[in-house]
Formats: sequence, structure tokens, C-alpha cells
Amino acid sequence: MSNADRHGLIAQTVRESGRATVQELAGLTGASEMTIRRDLDTLAAQGVLERVRGGARTLLLRGEEPPFALRAHDAVDAKRRIAAEVSSLIADGESVLLDSGTTCLEVAHLLRRRPVTVMALSLQAIHVFGEGPGPATLMVPGGRPRAAEGALTGPLTLASLAALRFDTAVMGCCGLSATEGLTAYDLDDAAVKKAGIASTRRIIAAADGSKLGHTAYAYVGPATLLRTLVTDTSAPPAEVTALEDTGVVVKTV
Repeated sequence: MSNADRHGLIAQTVRESGRATVQELAGLTGASEMTIRRDLDTLAAQGVLERVRGGARTLLLRGEEPPFALRAHDAVDAKRRIAAEVSSLIADGESVLLDSGTTCLEVAHLLRRRPVTVMALSLQAIHVFGEGPGPATLMVPGGRPRAAEGALTGPLTLASLAALRFDTAVMGCCGLSATEGLTAYDLDDAAVKKAGIASTRRIIAAADGSKLGHTAYAYVGPATLLRTLVTDTSAPPAEVTALEDTGVVVKTV
């Protein structure tokens, strides 16, 4: 098991169980207790969990949005498969609006090597496009980054979106269902998503299966706004069918 896979499994276990001991995590991962202690120190420094005597416990309250650092360790392989499929749906020369979030960040790594124009809505994705010269053209909006998230919000972000028109928007979400539509945890984030949708000809949603059938706090819009949803095999089959019945093309990878 790679370090990234082990960290992801540890983060998921602590989040779902509330807390876990070093011995439990060593048995789960097959790693030594010394390795697990180093892993927990690393994850605690990233804000993923809280280190306690003999193990770790979650920092997440019920119903609270998981922090970016924690989500970055979730379903990494699935997010990379989703990103590859999303990238394949975008043609060279397109103008692309790239939403914030961990799945969209994986899309950024692929699009930076493509001859496309991209407006990225998070500091993390902007950093990816700035890592070195490449064929992609980066557009940077104004705005205020959300603490610990890096997602750009506020009047300057909304003004940037209103001034432009995009061929495709790659949108993340906190929740998506056929009945409740597209939702976000944060009202400012929802406002940016709405503005992005209004400025775009085609919307591709990129969401791992854990987001489907889930409803977050802030409403963005109905599922019928989406042209395509790219998700993974963990998506609930009944929800996939319900979304397809609304006219959304669902691609499972």
C-alpha cells in the first residue's frame, strides 16, 4: 500500500469511526505502529485529524463540510478516473470554467497540458497551472479565497464570471440528486456556481459517488442544468437512474 493510499484509508477510518487507535490502524493497513504514528503526525499537521494519546480522532462535526485537506485524501483513484474522463470530453481550443474542489483539482492537472483556455476558481488550481510552461492559457478571476478551501468567492469573482462566456464549465458539488438538484455547503460558493452556470454553454459535473443522493445546505439549481455527470462505480444505482431520467448523461468510470 502506497503512502497516499494508507493516508487516505486512515483519514476515512478516523472520520467514519470518530477515533481510532494506533494498533487498530496498524492492523487495518498492515503497516508498523511506528509508521502509523508518523502518518498520524503528518495528517494532524495537514488538519485532517487530531492527534490524541494512543491514536487520533476526527475534527469533523456532524453535518459539517469536510475540510479540503481531509477531502484530498478521499477516493483519490476514483477522482483521477473521473478527471481523465472529464478531460476527454473537452476539445482542444475550448474555453473552460473550472470549479473549486478536490475532483476539479485533478482535472486541472490534466488540462494544464492541453491547448485550452481555463479560468480556475480556486487558488490550488491556479497554482497547478502556474507550475510551469504549458499549452494551456490561464485566466485568473478576482475574489476572496475561502479560508482553508482556496475557493474564490465574492463580488469580484461574480463580476469576472459575468464578463465572460465559456464553452464548458466543469462543476464540482457537495450534493447532487434528481429531486434536490445541485447543492453546496456554503452560500457564497453556491452563488459562484450559479454565476458560472449562467455564463456557460455546457455543464459537466464531476462528482464521486459519495456526493450522489446527498443534499447540502445551499441550493445551486436543478439537475436538469447538467449536460453530463461523470462519477465512479460507487454511485448509488437508483440515483444514477433517477438522474438519467431527468435527461442528464451519466458516465460511470
